[in-house]
Amino acid sequence: MKVPVRFDFKCRYLHINRVRRKPGSLVPLEQRICLAAAALLRRGHGTFHGYEIAKSLADAADARLLTAYGTLYRALARLEEMGLLESSPEDPAIAAREGRPGRRLYTLTALGEQAAREARAAAAASQKTKRPRRRLAPA
Repeated sequence: MKVPVRFDFKCRYLHINRVRRKPGSLVPLEQRICLAAAALLRRGHGTFHGYEIAKSLADAADARLLTAYGTLYRALARLEEMGLLESSPEDPAIAAREGRPGRRLYTLTALGEQAAREARAAAAASQKTKRPRRRLAPA
């Protein structure tokens, strides 16, 4: 019986981008992108484009993570390099028919779904362990 190997995000990411991270972790924006992509997948959207993810993040009150759309597209590229997303160019005929530039379409991979499940579990665990904020006594 073959034992499944856990994907080491840190080693893969460090190899690609040479930055420091906690072992097996994604930055918050990357986690939110995986969660948003998984939500789109559950709603029947097999592929998505960057603007669709940006709208999804804004709707989920995570817009503070996006300081600029360049931040989003760099994060999408990093996720693709890590193997969590796959991308392909949109059919040029569709873009021409709609009178707009072509889009890059992304698909969440099995590793991306796993990362989304782990991010969802981590978020649920942090909500359980979060201490209530202290409130000042009324004057």
